[in-house]
Amino acid sequence: MSATHGKDEAGPQGLASALMESGALTSDWLPAFTAVPRHLFVPDVIWPGRAGMNRQSDRVIRGEEPDAWWEAVHRDAPITTQWDDGAYDGPGKGKVPSSSNSMPTMVFSMLNALGVEDGHTVLEIGTGTGWNAALLSHRLGAGNVVTVEVDPVSAEAARQRLRAAGHQPLCVVGDGAEGYADAAPYDRVIATCSVGRVPRAWRAQTKPGGLIVAPWGPVYGGEAVARLTVAGDGSASGRFAGSSAFMRLRAQRTARVHVREYLKGVPWPADAARSTTALSPEALGEWVVMFAVGVQVPGVFPWMESYDDGSYTLWLRDTAVTSWATAEYEEGREEFEVRQSGPRKLWEEVEAAYRWWEAHGRPGFARFGLTVDDAGERVWLDSPDRPVPRRTTRAQAKTPPSVR
Repeated sequence: MSATHGKDEAGPQGLASALMESGALTSDWLPAFTAVPRHLFVPDVIWPGRAGMNRQSDRVIRGEEPDAWWEAVHRDAPITTQWDDGAYDGPGKGKVPSSSNSMPTMVFSMLNALGVEDGHTVLEIGTGTGWNAALLSHRLGAGNVVTVEVDPVSAEAARQRLRAAGHQPLCVVGDGAEGYADAAPYDRVIATCSVGRVPRAWRAQTKPGGLIVAPWGPVYGGEAVARLTVAGDGSASGRFAGSSAFMRLRAQRTARVHVREYLKGVPWPADAARSTTALSPEALGEWVVMFAVGVQVPGVFPWMESYDDGSYTLWLRDTAVTSWATAEYEEGREEFEVRQSGPRKLWEEVEAAYRWWEAHGRPGFARFGLTVDDAGERVWLDSPDRPVPRRTTRAQAKTPPSVR
């Protein structure tokens, strides 16, 4: 395929048409999309993703595969642009993706949720490749946009792309968790990275009545975009606008140790107590289920150990490295073997959280909301006076009541 033919088949107009047909790109954002097309903000070396999935294809270099690069840029899918905070730059893939150009549907869905109006000032957390900042600059004027990027190399590359496209928002190199107080307060704050705790600085730097739009998710997994209105007392509250899957804010990454640290040198199942369950580990894999479980079960994360015959072990581990559990999945079984060790009975916690979700009508993301203030964060179902319970098999001083 020639580069010319490739551009005829897949280009800015084709992507715009697809996004408008799906409803992600609205008429008020179309001029910005046209003025600052995505290809101006994608580096020459990329790892194309697939729509709706956090999986990357092999590396594509623009100079070697121009058609593949062009088609990837104009596909409604995310593009990884950096691995391992820039430490990996070889062929293949690194260990952990650390920067990207987000899926266009997600970009415009979040910009729509932001609800900007003429004259609004916006703080963006996570400059990335600069495309989001360019879209905001075109819509509002670059003088009303501040964008913060923790990686100095990424920040400089984005600044150059923005300048070449005719936009010069204030580009700050720093920790996004701290925002940028020098230009505060802002009408809107938008994060292009996920958080498990909304930084206090974001609330403090948002005008009363202003909005914070940020991907939020628990340690366990599952994530959605929170749309929070900041009140006069500095608290923020609102519903989740839809599913998301972003890289974590660097200041909130969690280190996870190998299972051997939990077993303390003793072969599995070590000292674990054995039981069985009728709940299939397969039921826990849906993104919204992981979210509902993670909100209720703090400081726990899953990992799947797969085998050639299609069976697998679902591992549950706590971030304090005190407790673990396993559940064995085999297709066709009605009961599944469970092992649990440590002061927290992690499978019991997770199963109770799933049963709560099931009993409340299997709610989707739209029924959940989040309230944040100086006392902490509370996820709720349907209304702020119905907090989602937090479950643990160890006594806690404060446990919010269950939703009734």
